[in-house]
Amino acid sequence: MKLRDFLLGVATGLAAAYVIKEASEKIYPNKPANSVLNNIKDLFKQEGPIDGSWIFMVPEVFKKENIEIPVYKGGISRVQNGKTESFEFAADAKTGSIVDLVRV
Repeated sequence: MKLRDFLLGVATGLAAAYVIKEASEKIYPNKPANSVLNNIKDLFKQEGPIDGSWIFMVPEVFKKENIEIPVYKGGISRVQNGKTESFEFAADAKTGSIVDLVRV
């Protein structure tokens, strides 16, 4: 096998991977809900262990002022100082960023 043929194959593979990635992001632009929940759990674990968590797998429209964005809604609980703290959150479905956090 010639080096030229090998490099041509590598370049073709990289180009195909890029096209597939871009096409899949246009078809389904949201992050997977489990990935968003795992990121939020990692943030909460910095403060201490978590007790439980949940997330709705289908995004909802979140309205605040004049802004509407698709979000995943979920919750997380932890035990701190012997008391259970529960939080509900709304996370941007495209980026995974928390847009609303409420202690319940």
